[in-house]
Amino acid sequence: MKLAIVHDYINQHGGAERVLETFMEQYPEAPIYTLISNLNKMPDVFKQAEIHNSFIQNIPFSQNHYKKMLSLLPLAVEQFDMREYEVILSTSSAFAKGVITNSSQTHVCYCHTPMRYVWDLYHQYMDELRNPIFKWVLPRVLHKIRLWDYATAQRVDHFIANSNNVAKRIKKYYGRESVVIHPPVNLEQFSISDKIEDYFLIVSRLIPYKRIDLIIEAFNELKWPLVIIGDGYDRKRLEQMAGSTITFLGYQSDEVIAQYYSKCRGFILGGEEDFGITPLEAQASGRPVLAYGKGGALETVIEGETGLFFRDARVSCIVEKLKQMSITQFDSNHIHQHAASFNKQRFQKQVHQFIEQVHNKGVQ
Repeated sequence: MKLAIVHDYINQHGGAERVLETFMEQYPEAPIYTLISNLNKMPDVFKQAEIHNSFIQNIPFSQNHYKKMLSLLPLAVEQFDMREYEVILSTSSAFAKGVITNSSQTHVCYCHTPMRYVWDLYHQYMDELRNPIFKWVLPRVLHKIRLWDYATAQRVDHFIANSNNVAKRIKKYYGRESVVIHPPVNLEQFSISDKIEDYFLIVSRLIPYKRIDLIIEAFNELKWPLVIIGDGYDRKRLEQMAGSTITFLGYQSDEVIAQYYSKCRGFILGGEEDFGITPLEAQASGRPVLAYGKGGALETVIEGETGLFFRDARVSCIVEKLKQMSITQFDSNHIHQHAASFNKQRFQKQVHQFIEQVHNKGVQ
């Protein structure tokens, strides 16, 4: 079975790229096709892979401004020539699933979410725009991309959703059924610490829909220590509103992040996630999670056992739950064992069995 992998972008190391790493380990001979890559921002394993970039990679200033080339991205992914492969495995939250295949090929899309800025977060993104030119042009561009996104979803042979939450979106926006295979957590990276230090932890991209601003307001009120790891275009605004007990560490290596996970009092997830791998990484370290009670966190956190939920996105509700969390006794070993059920071997086995099943059925 000759297989190729198609991924949206390889220029930041987030949850989708961790899933991609698992696919690379599972299918080491598979080449990877992507719109754009910046291997200086990726772990060394990516530097050893066979990566094919689209023509966007060669456009001047594309590394920093590829998002301004939205109207070109559908064309770019459709230029990939996949004729030599029997199976195409796309991992997509945007454009990768739009690759063109023929009737003799099997295209399986591992969907992290339908494109959020043309579907469920469309109006939120529009509200955040300040440039009047962008505010006039972008809705027209996104309307065309929305039509393309729906049309290309019909070309996919089989969808795998990363959560029940995303499976509902795939059904709503694409009218397609999907099977759910939760992403893996790499248990080898995380361990339970004997020493818990006096801080709570956020590990996240610093962008508005993550709702880190609400968490900062809650910690400003409590005057409790909070460590924030990650970077993003919202960082300056968040730093300006943060009090003296809040520390921003920016980008950190996986090794450093694992140390912070293992010693924190608790991990905080402020926004609604498609799935959310960071709460599982915290739980793999034996630490409880306080999460917004919507989206993927409902599938990874057991209320009262491995963490708590705040149901209303209000500062007062977050403060109340933080106080409750600080006096609740959690069993670190039990939390770790729950995270272990999302192990990499389980994920790889389920994905491989599904691909084998649908491909074999397709060639009969």
